[in-house]
Amino acid sequence: MKSLDRLCASLTSTALGVVMLPLATFAANEAPMLSQMVAAGELPPVDERLPANPEIVTPLDSIGVYGGTIRRVLGGSNDHNSILRFVSPQGLTRWKPDFSQVIPNVAESWTVNEEGSEFTFKLREGMKWSDGSPFTADDIMFYVEDLLHNSEFYPNPPARYVVADAAMTAEKIDDVTVVLKFAAPYGTFLTELATPLAQEPVLWAKHYCSQFHPKYNPDVQAMVDSTEAVEDWPSLFRLKCGEVEAPNRWANHERPTLDPWVATEQGYTAGATQVVMTRNPYFWQVDTEGNQLPYVDTLQMGVAQDNQTLLLEAVAGNIDMQRRRISKLSNKPVLSEAAESGGYRLYELDSANSNDMAIHFNHTHKDPIMREFIRNRDVRVALSLAIDRDEIIDIVYQGVGEPWQIGPRPTHVLFNEQLGRQHIEFDPDMANEMLDAAGYSERDSDGYRMFSDGRRIEFNVNYTGIEAPQWGDALEIIRDHWSEIGIGLNATSVERSIYYSRGEANEHDFMVWGAPGGLDPTLSPRDVLAVHPQASWFAIPWTRWYLSGGSEGEEPSDTMKERLALYDAFKKEADQTKALDIFREIHQIAADEFEIFGITLAPNQIGVVNVNLRNVPEIMPGSWMYPDPGPTLPQTYYYAQ
Repeated sequence: MKSLDRLCASLTSTALGVVMLPLATFAANEAPMLSQMVAAGELPPVDERLPANPEIVTPLDSIGVYGGTIRRVLGGSNDHNSILRFVSPQGLTRWKPDFSQVIPNVAESWTVNEEGSEFTFKLREGMKWSDGSPFTADDIMFYVEDLLHNSEFYPNPPARYVVADAAMTAEKIDDVTVVLKFAAPYGTFLTELATPLAQEPVLWAKHYCSQFHPKYNPDVQAMVDSTEAVEDWPSLFRLKCGEVEAPNRWANHERPTLDPWVATEQGYTAGATQVVMTRNPYFWQVDTEGNQLPYVDTLQMGVAQDNQTLLLEAVAGNIDMQRRRISKLSNKPVLSEAAESGGYRLYELDSANSNDMAIHFNHTHKDPIMREFIRNRDVRVALSLAIDRDEIIDIVYQGVGEPWQIGPRPTHVLFNEQLGRQHIEFDPDMANEMLDAAGYSERDSDGYRMFSDGRRIEFNVNYTGIEAPQWGDALEIIRDHWSEIGIGLNATSVERSIYYSRGEANEHDFMVWGAPGGLDPTLSPRDVLAVHPQASWFAIPWTRWYLSGGSEGEEPSDTMKERLALYDAFKKEADQTKALDIFREIHQIAADEFEIFGITLAPNQIGVVNVNLRNVPEIMPGSWMYPDPGPTLPQTYYYAQ
């Protein structure tokens, strides 16, 4: 991936290669199912449903044909991000398919002031929500004025909309022009808007969601009282209108969206065995021949409770396009062998991750004795030296990988040798010496080291086996390695919702998760900065302190506070060269601290795609911040006939 350009100059859609032509220059076409609805008087004509200047998208390979269903499978009751990845976050901006820069999306264009603190977005005249109601600047104003600045809805506003301790403000110029303003320069704002969790300004339709807001509905408390498991209007609002990253986003079929497909009554509700979404008749993109997108009529997503079941569905040819939960290399032989009979081919994902398996020690552990142990850098170095990464790579990763800690990949402009390769050698003798010197030489009758209070030193760890079963295999090997230096390890696979709830409650010794930041280090810095409330597992209370401006959580270490200050400076810096230098400082401090460590450089992943599905790339970036396959525009996928 090329280093991300900071886009703080006036950009137009044409300059970025996205075609914009008035609707009158071509005859718009629509799917047969919508034509039938128009004929029956259930929908207005397609010309009246599209914006005056729809985005005209050039498909990857060919103009498509309408019809068909894309089948996918969700992993359990909390796999909502699988839907988000495919439907794609329809924010103001989006990534180019090669992940190199951001381009207009919901916004037709934008300009930025010289200071880089005010962003003027031009919206698409005549654009509509999925229920046919106009989408205008009022919807963005609703988010900023009535939600972002409402302390009941957001006790702490999302950090991505806060600069210099002040939340973003907005000014409506006219129905299709809105200015988003910050108290100081925000050099990364346009790239932030292209990430999967920055869709809020255009997520909630004012005409629908305002009924759940006390400013617009004085009787909202009656709605709260009559709704089960709802305590106040913000929780009612989120139940009915969803959140950026939550299952209920895909549950309410009455909620208007800007997405290419919208939920039906078979939404993602508790206990759902299947989720069905159908085309949005008001979707705002067309192809170069005027065909309204999407091409495919329906998304049909089953729900599997374990990865093995999901893999069997793929092998049987019951999945039309997916890599989620089947992408590990150990699945490649069986997927390759069954490809012809299953009617699919494999595609590849260029992993943006740094490490496939990072160990996030809990530096804010509730047990003061365990906390002292974890915060000892020599202890962490010893635990790293006691792991034979080559053995894990050979056994678990089939020899594909490279011993690695965390940080940008060697090909990235921000590569830091120390951050990536320190303490990866296997040296159990040195590990034993370091633990003895650190004051943990006493052992019990079974040879395990003891804390000062006589307890055995052992880690109890949860991991998401359905997410990545290879972590369980690797943890078994690490358990054997650590037993040789007198450290115990108990690992248990849990469902993802349990994993998250324990992590957010700060009830973990360490967490296991992949480390982002290989190709997207400035977008996913959660392993070097305590900034992500659901993923900076090494210090969730530090994260809360940062996000709350110091009013909640726990004050971080001095070096973390230094990094967070640098991060704030980075977000403001509009000069690309200076911004990257700031991030180099962040990485160097993280390298010196060595707070978490990893096992292997993340290998490329694989997915399956129906042999008849067209406009799907052979290879694409594989990243949550991308988030694949969304920026490849699944609305342009179609079935060859």
